[in-house]
Amino acid sequence: MSVQPAPEGDCPLAARADHRRAERAFRAERERLAAGHGIPEALAYSPEATRQWVSDELTAAAHTVADRARAAGPAWLRLRARRTTLVLWSAVFALLLGQALTAMGSGWTLPRTAALLAAVLLAAPLTAVAWLHRDRGGVLAPLIGPDNRVSTSRTVAAGWLLLAAYAVLTLALTLAGTDDPARRAELRAGLDLPHGGGLLTVVALGCAVALWTGHAVAHRVRHFRAQKVRALRPRALDPLTDDSGGISFTAAQYVLVNTAALVFAAVQLTRDPYQLPSPPWALAALVAISALGYAAAKLTEGGRPVIQSVVRVREPGAPHSPIRYGDELEIRGSGFVPPGAEAADLVAGTTVRIGDVLVPVPLVPVPGGGFANPSDTVLRLPVPAELDPGPVDIQVITAAGTESGRYPITVAD
Repeated sequence: MSVQPAPEGDCPLAARADHRRAERAFRAERERLAAGHGIPEALAYSPEATRQWVSDELTAAAHTVADRARAAGPAWLRLRARRTTLVLWSAVFALLLGQALTAMGSGWTLPRTAALLAAVLLAAPLTAVAWLHRDRGGVLAPLIGPDNRVSTSRTVAAGWLLLAAYAVLTLALTLAGTDDPARRAELRAGLDLPHGGGLLTVVALGCAVALWTGHAVAHRVRHFRAQKVRALRPRALDPLTDDSGGISFTAAQYVLVNTAALVFAAVQLTRDPYQLPSPPWALAALVAISALGYAAAKLTEGGRPVIQSVVRVREPGAPHSPIRYGDELEIRGSGFVPPGAEAADLVAGTTVRIGDVLVPVPLVPVPGGGFANPSDTVLRLPVPAELDPGPVDIQVITAAGTESGRYPITVAD
């Protein structure tokens, strides 16, 4: 596969274009090899040698694509840092415009000034954080988890914390500019626990879910109860998807329920700027139920690979016989391709330990895209010549580095 060298500098658009060129070249190479074109004539009469040569070629090409993606990652994060800062100040400008339009009928009030000043006081330090962490995504940096994805629980917790900080700043600035003793007493009463109990509950719940899920996932990965593959770069849709990029029901419902509750609380603050917005207890209970479902899913999703059976692949018409050197094994089970490891360079990292010999699972492309081998439920590979006859154990090692349990087989002379 011919791929142009990576561009100099850190231009996000150039890095992204280089990555896309590498992807197109890889897809073309995969389709060519899947159709049986470009295979050396010396290998044409040996299916095993042909399959191994094709696998080696695709593995090398896949690593080239992954290198281009990793090179484009920092440039992508710097671009997102600039864009999120622009979005942040655009929101401040939109607030100013909305306040100006709604003030035409009722006139400009102190709470409107306090709301704008509070937005500026929040946007200014967030802009400083974005500049300091511009190589890690700017304001997105605290939301990116150890797996290099935007965390769902961190995003929800950050939304509630930002709303709470904005509400407190708005009330504080309104209190500072109010001379009327009755208004000042009303503002102080608006900060009491009975008025802000719902807000404190959902903020505490969001932070607790973020801390607990992070710890639970890390604990399960360390104890080989879950598989986790690091993403090449964060994506805007990460809070709504699972590791494989598909929409996750539990994550999506958690984000949507909390978004609805956030909008409700923001409307409350707009309608009554003299007290903390407090979601009703029924709404807080709905948020708690949504959080419970999300946390339960994090505790139970995924798992280590499982070998259910190992059989010798028999060609039509071939006699039944024990497993010997040169035979092809079919390993059946589940969890061989963990979520997020569908990329060719990661799939190529699937390995099987047969006795003391590590055998990479060969890549078998199919026309139209994808690979017939390895798959999440079936692996095919030859019995290595270095294997001594006798009883041996088989273990699958996935792209996440997680090992399956041992499955015993016997290799005949």
